[in-house]
Amino acid sequence: MGITPTGTVEIPHLLTGFAEPDTFISSTMTDTGRGTLTVSRSVSVTEPDGLGMLTLAEDETAIEVPKLGRTFYGNAAAAQ
Repeated sequence: MGITPTGTVEIPHLLTGFAEPDTFISSTMTDTGRGTLTVSRSVSVTEPDGLGMLTLAEDETAIEVPKLGRTFYGNAAAAQ
C-alpha cells in the first residue's frame, strides 16, 4: 500500500504554514513548548515513488495526515 501507521511525530510550527488555502490539518496536534508540535493520526510514507521526490536526513521520515476543507461564514460580531 505504501503507507504504514505511525505513532506521534514532531514537526516545526512553521510547517503548518504550508497548508493549502481554506484547508486545515485534521490531526491532533499538541504544542511542545519548543517551537514544535506533536502530530497524531499520521501514517509513514514508504512508497518509493513518493520518497524519491523528497530529500530526507537519516533520522527523518515522511508522513501523511488527513486534510479537510473549511468554510468561513463571516464574522457575526461585525454585522451591526
